[in-house]
Amino acid sequence: MASDALQGGSRNEVDLNTNARMSSRRTTLAVLNTNKRMNFPQVILEGAIAGGTAGVVVETVLYPIDTIKTRLQATRFGGKIDFRGLYSGLGGNLVGVLPASALFVAVYEPLKQKLLELVPDHLSSIAHLTAGAAGGAVASLVRVPTEVIKQRLQTGQFSSATKAVQQIVVKEGVTGLYAGYGSFLLRDLPFDAIQFCIYEQLRIVYKKVAKRELGGPETALVGAVAGAITGAVTTPLDVIKTRLMVQGHTKQYKGVIDCVRKIVNEEGPRTLMKGVAPRVLWIGIGGSIFFAVLERTKQLLAELSLKNSMEVSSRSNGKDL
Repeated sequence: MASDALQGGSRNEVDLNTNARMSSRRTTLAVLNTNKRMNFPQVILEGAIAGGTAGVVVETVLYPIDTIKTRLQATRFGGKIDFRGLYSGLGGNLVGVLPASALFVAVYEPLKQKLLELVPDHLSSIAHLTAGAAGGAVASLVRVPTEVIKQRLQTGQFSSATKAVQQIVVKEGVTGLYAGYGSFLLRDLPFDAIQFCIYEQLRIVYKKVAKRELGGPETALVGAVAGAITGAVTTPLDVIKTRLMVQGHTKQYKGVIDCVRKIVNEEGPRTLMKGVAPRVLWIGIGGSIFFAVLERTKQLLAELSLKNSMEVSSRSNGKDL
């Protein structure tokens, strides 16, 4: 009997400890969620840091695949692809990728959360699509010049980012840095909206089925699927964007419609899917890395913020006593 009582007491202590840990975890999550809903400056800052980090990691790891894709799309009538200098222009590109990725997530996260508060749960995709498009529109102000310079370097037109900027401004004016801006928006606004919507919706479904939060590998898998699908669907838009950006002052194409017409008439409709394999590979892998790094960085920043808040609260309570 005494043994049973001791065992019963031990079980009760274990149950109490388990319940205490679960309660603590629920409290932590509740505080994090409350902070995310209420402190929009914090959401913007954390989003900028997480987005910039994820963007730089992805760009550095996958730059060679992007270079091959760009060269495939830029060649006409079956020209040969040069596989040398696959990291050409990476340094200058990272200078633009960091602020562009930071801007995107800094706009996307708070806008998404605000929209999710306004729309019913079954219309959450509208919030994700809208926030993705808005984030892409703001980030395009930095993305487009970065993309123009990068692709000119990838196709061998210039040897350095500095020379590229100087020559583009001299020969084409400042607007040359925004060559193909319309086609870029035509590609990237739907791309950002679709990719983030697919990612967020897959996360929602996965969490409902699994009845828990996603782990790191699961986040990476969902990100890869979202990236691959979006990459394949938007390849024609990417081909048009590439042709307009790399044509320089020759102005071979007068615009998006003229570019499509000439490509189809002179090279065939299949040309619009040029580079689809490396693009799907690049964006699929990129999606897995980007979203995994993004979510992990956001989690670490949120935990750090919570820790700081608890320390401040503890010191304040100590003074009151």
